[in-house]
Amino acid sequence: APAGSQAPERRRHMADGVRISFLGGLGEIGRNCAVIEQAGRLVVLDAGVLFPNPEMPGVDLVLPDFSFLTERARDVDGIVLTHGHEDHVGALAYLLRDVNAPVYGSALTLGFAKNRLDEAGLSGKTKLIPVTDGERRKIGPFDVEFIPVTHSVPHGFATAFHTAQGVVL
Repeated sequence: APAGSQAPERRRHMADGVRISFLGGLGEIGRNCAVIEQAGRLVVLDAGVLFPNPEMPGVDLVLPDFSFLTERARDVDGIVLTHGHEDHVGALAYLLRDVNAPVYGSALTLGFAKNRLDEAGLSGKTKLIPVTDGERRKIGPFDVEFIPVTHSVPHGFATAFHTAQGVVL
């Protein structure tokens, strides 16, 4: 900088913030559903049901609270399914009534989900995108890695979301 002038201010720019919100599945077995947000864009991780207990007479299924997603439906870039158990995919058709987004998962998991979508009349309106072991996909601002895991249902994944703040596993 010239003599007498101040050096330009150096600013540190924080990477885009990342927010993780759980819409169900904490402290219970069922209703698994989380949302990861970055740069104003959303990716949904699982959309499962909870089966009612005996203290819930007349209730068939308990769903995650999708109101956050229905209010921001235009911001949803994708839905990632980790595996085919109902507590992870059973609420997908209910979510897709209000949120139009592609669904990613293993071929087997998408096959289970497609049966539910067929029942709800949504399979023709939903893009199902199969992914394979170790594959990485760009979904909105996220680089999503599908890591094969052993589980009681075949072809399950752990997911690594590579974000501006680091990896969310």
